[in-house]
Amino acid sequence: MANCFIDDLAGRLAHRVQITSDALKAYQGAIERAFGSEVDYGSIIKIFSHTELAEQRRYSPPEVVRTEKAIVQGMPDVDLISTSHVEKQNHTLRMHCRRLSRLTNAFSKKLENFKAAVALHYAYYNFVKIHQTIRCTPAMEAGVTSSAWTVADIVGMVEG
Repeated sequence: MANCFIDDLAGRLAHRVQITSDALKAYQGAIERAFGSEVDYGSIIKIFSHTELAEQRRYSPPEVVRTEKAIVQGMPDVDLISTSHVEKQNHTLRMHCRRLSRLTNAFSKKLENFKAAVALHYAYYNFVKIHQTIRCTPAMEAGVTSSAWTVADIVGMVEG
């Protein structure tokens, strides 16, 4: 899955980028294969308080006692090596799309329905929702559109 994800990402980028991942080894090979030497890649390594499963509470991860930043490839800006943005985006997705929360019965029986729910979340988040920090939608900030959309705009696109 890491290869599929990173291949798709590399195909969408036109310029050299800086990428950060956690210490999952699958990303190292996938990033090297997809980007070759044309990437600045850093990794965050989280050191946990304990690693034995018996010591962990059922649904809570162990406490992170420290993190280490490592340069994996190229010349990434060490100050920008962080997974906080993607972790926040994952949290936002789980909060807005409850079918992704743990211990819920709001699951999708069909993959097609799941994909539609996630697509609707991102359409709303990027094109409809005005974000307090930037005082517009992310699509407006990126220059993709000049005005905020409505939910009716999104529904109209799906129907059309």
